[in-house]
Amino acid sequence: MREVLFPPLSKENPEAEGVLATWYVADGSTVAADQLIAEVQVDKVSAEVLAPVAGTVRLLVEEEAAVRQGSPIARIE
Repeated sequence: MREVLFPPLSKENPEAEGVLATWYVADGSTVAADQLIAEVQVDKVSAEVLAPVAGTVRLLVEEEAAVRQGSPIARIE
Protein backbone atom coordinates (compact mmCIF):
# COMPACT_ATOMS: atom_id res chain seq x y z
CA MET A 1 0.00 0.00 0.00
CA ARG A 2 1.24 3.51 -0.82
CA GLU A 3 -0.29 6.78 0.37
CA VAL A 4 -0.87 9.62 -2.06
CA LEU A 5 -0.21 12.95 -0.33
CA PHE A 6 -1.51 16.45 -0.99
CA PRO A 7 1.60 18.11 -2.43
CA PRO A 8 3.15 21.18 -0.74
CA LEU A 9 2.18 24.17 -2.89
CA SER A 10 2.67 27.06 -0.46
CA LYS A 11 6.27 27.42 0.63
CA GLU A 12 5.40 30.52 2.71
CA ASN A 13 2.79 28.61 4.70
CA PRO A 14 3.42 24.84 4.59
CA GLU A 15 0.63 24.25 7.12
CA ALA A 16 -1.98 25.93 4.87
CA GLU A 17 -5.03 24.02 3.78
CA GLY A 18 -5.87 23.54 0.14
CA VAL A 19 -8.77 22.04 -1.78
CA LEU A 20 -8.99 18.79 -3.63
CA ALA A 21 -10.43 20.34 -6.80
CA THR A 22 -11.04 17.27 -8.99
CA TRP A 23 -10.64 13.53 -8.96
CA TYR A 24 -9.88 12.07 -12.39
CA VAL A 25 -10.38 8.50 -11.16
CA ALA A 26 -13.12 6.75 -9.22
CA ASP A 27 -12.69 4.89 -5.95
CA GLY A 28 -11.67 1.32 -6.76
CA SER A 29 -10.21 2.19 -10.18
CA THR A 30 -7.02 0.57 -11.38
CA VAL A 31 -4.31 3.09 -12.25
CA ALA A 32 -0.88 3.00 -13.83
CA ALA A 33 2.19 4.58 -12.26
CA ASP A 34 2.43 8.28 -13.19
CA GLN A 35 -1.24 8.41 -14.27
CA LEU A 36 -3.03 11.70 -13.55
CA ILE A 37 -5.43 11.04 -10.69
CA ALA A 38 -6.34 14.44 -9.19
CA GLU A 39 -5.96 18.21 -9.24
CA VAL A 40 -5.38 20.16 -6.03
CA GLN A 41 -5.31 23.86 -5.25
CA VAL A 42 -3.87 26.16 -2.57
CA ASP A 43 -4.86 29.81 -2.89
CA LYS A 44 -4.57 30.41 -6.65
CA VAL A 45 -1.92 27.75 -7.28
CA SER A 46 -3.03 24.40 -8.66
CA ALA A 47 -1.14 21.18 -9.29
CA GLU A 48 -1.75 17.81 -10.81
CA VAL A 49 -1.34 14.71 -8.65
CA LEU A 50 0.07 11.60 -10.30
CA ALA A 51 -0.17 8.03 -9.04
CA PRO A 52 3.19 7.12 -7.49
CA VAL A 53 2.69 3.40 -8.25
CA ALA A 54 0.29 1.16 -10.18
CA GLY A 55 -2.61 -0.45 -8.33
CA THR A 56 -6.15 0.07 -7.08
CA VAL A 57 -7.04 3.56 -5.83
CA ARG A 58 -8.90 4.09 -2.55
CA LEU A 59 -10.02 7.71 -2.24
CA LEU A 60 -9.76 9.21 1.26
CA VAL A 61 -10.98 12.75 0.52
CA GLU A 62 -14.03 14.02 -1.39
CA GLU A 63 -13.87 16.66 -4.11
CA GLU A 64 -13.97 20.26 -2.81
CA ALA A 65 -12.84 19.13 0.65
CA ALA A 66 -10.27 21.20 2.53
CA VAL A 67 -7.03 19.30 3.07
CA ARG A 68 -3.79 20.25 4.82
CA GLN A 69 -0.73 20.10 2.59
CA GLY A 70 1.19 16.86 3.11
CA SER A 71 -1.91 14.96 4.26
CA PRO A 72 -3.01 11.69 2.61
CA ILE A 73 -5.73 12.09 -0.03
CA ALA A 74 -5.76 8.50 -1.32
CA ARG A 75 -3.96 5.22 -1.08
CA ILE A 76 -3.00 2.78 -3.79
CA GLU A 77 -3.13 -0.91 -2.97
